[in-house]
Amino acid sequence: MSEFATFTDDVPRLALGCMRLSTERERNDERAVAVLHTAFDAGVTLLDTADAYCWDDGDAGHNERLIARALSTWSGDRSRVRVATKGGLTRPQGGWVPDGRARHLVAACQASRRALGVSCIHLYQFHAPDPRVPLATSVRALDALKRDGHIESIGLCNVNVGQIEEARRITEIAAVQVELSVWKDDNILNGVVACCLAHGIRLLAYRPLGGVQRARRLAADPVLARIAARHNASACEVALAWLLDLSDLIVPVAGATSIDTVRSIARATSIALDDDDRARLDERFPASRTVRRQEGAPAAAVAPARAGEVVLIMGLPGAGKSTVAESFVARGYARVNRDTAGGSLSDLLPELDRLIAAGTSRLVLDNTYVSRQSRARVIATASAHGLPVRCLWIDTGIEDAQINAVGRMISKYGRLPGPEDIRARAKRDVTLFGPGVQFRYQRELEAPDPSEGFSAIDVVPFARTRSGSATGRALLLWCDGVLRRSRSGARTPRSADDVEVLPGRGDVLRRYHDDGWRLAGISWQPEIADQTMDRADVDAAFTRMQESLGVAIEIEYCPHPAGPPLCWCRKPLPGLGVLLIERHRLDPSACIYVGAGAQDPGYARRLGFEYRSADDFFDPGEP
Repeated sequence: MSEFATFTDDVPRLALGCMRLSTERERNDERAVAVLHTAFDAGVTLLDTADAYCWDDGDAGHNERLIARALSTWSGDRSRVRVATKGGLTRPQGGWVPDGRARHLVAACQASRRALGVSCIHLYQFHAPDPRVPLATSVRALDALKRDGHIESIGLCNVNVGQIEEARRITEIAAVQVELSVWKDDNILNGVVACCLAHGIRLLAYRPLGGVQRARRLAADPVLARIAARHNASACEVALAWLLDLSDLIVPVAGATSIDTVRSIARATSIALDDDDRARLDERFPASRTVRRQEGAPAAAVAPARAGEVVLIMGLPGAGKSTVAESFVARGYARVNRDTAGGSLSDLLPELDRLIAAGTSRLVLDNTYVSRQSRARVIATASAHGLPVRCLWIDTGIEDAQINAVGRMISKYGRLPGPEDIRARAKRDVTLFGPGVQFRYQRELEAPDPSEGFSAIDVVPFARTRSGSATGRALLLWCDGVLRRSRSGARTPRSADDVEVLPGRGDVLRRYHDDGWRLAGISWQPEIADQTMDRADVDAAFTRMQESLGVAIEIEYCPHPAGPPLCWCRKPLPGLGVLLIERHRLDPSACIYVGAGAQDPGYARRLGFEYRSADDFFDPGEP
């Protein structure tokens, strides 16, 4: 076991964040050890570090080794010192890349134990969720390390309420580390602080002074300056005292690279704020009232309820929120929306406040609002005027949301925007975005909860409606491997002379054509982006295919490269299919899609087409 005290025993009120002692380019190990010794002498007994606090992967563990050196050379009582470290981030070429795989966390933990010179780590924290790895996988790896005696307590960093709750179902969580300061109240608004306090979880508040740049603003703040003068302290010390005063479970993790800063940090623990200080600070930084109420302080008076409501419509981009919002507008609700007003979600709050203050009592907001934080700001603004907030969650799956988003873009621009269009116009048009946006929102989605302060939460399932004028029918086919192949064995024909049409295709397609079906083919041609083929060669190969089939087929293809999708036209994304639906007013339920790959059944389902495998469709017995 570790020779130091355990993390859960008498955790101190203040921690020293050690990152910059190892990440600054002008770092000096001798000076850093002196800073750490000063911290120990001043009574700081919790150190926060990580294996990733270094310059790059070749320097991994530098900060942990620095702490071990400082402890081994300090003449004081080392039994008082606790060390909290982290794993789950790597530093390739100096970047910050998450790695939440179980095997990585196990190896990282063992490396941290060696660097710190301990057999058991006081608090081992998962540095950041890895979007490529289920959170449960990472947490189970930490739980196994705890069972095996390698760590005493488990912590999480940079997580939301849903992730905390998911982790708690697997193992005991002793601490959660998130950013929190007078300038950064996101984790109060998003419910993380409330969740930790409700479950008795230590909240380690990193960047408690707002970071190097924002720390300079503290001295200029008149409220902090007045309180600091009363206590013969600095504004930075008052900002730390504000955090300490919110709850015994909140532990500021203040960073320092100089002896003077360490001494200032330590002095913050001696500042005793009184009721007048709290009142002034709560007025200046109102999110703190939420924390104080949870800690048992009397609730602040709220404005009397008034007739009306604010309806907050949430869902993924393209979920169908606008359609629902328009139904409220038709009933007399005032609409507040970023799509038309531009800017950020926060920019809408002054407009919401202005409308309510002017007497508007029924309002509807219909942006994504996938996070508790974004919703909290709306609830706070409405509640200040005594208006309840009702949540409508448009529970649209991502496949339907993709269809909606692409259809809206095509309707607006008359074509399917490509990556270049999105990059050029997205800042001016919030309805124009790449597929990664929806994937990100899906990952970040936090389901609404009554604890947020909603008067009601209504879940609205998505139901697609089609225009009565959409009556066309089409036969849509994947070209490569279904209609044609390369004579030379390439992935796709390299030229017109390289085209080989598969047997039996022409006869079947001509029958459908003669029966009134529209014929269309789609394909992926990344060779254009790779510059191993040009469009002229690609188009010539498709022309030769149609000549060999003996029937005209409308061709659409994606020319974009492999890798994370930047466009909407690469299968399984539905862009090309939606383009054909919109162009020809197709009725998807009357259309057939023919494919031969693993993605093809799902592609047909997204579009609403009947799926037929190529082998079955082109069987000689096909009527």
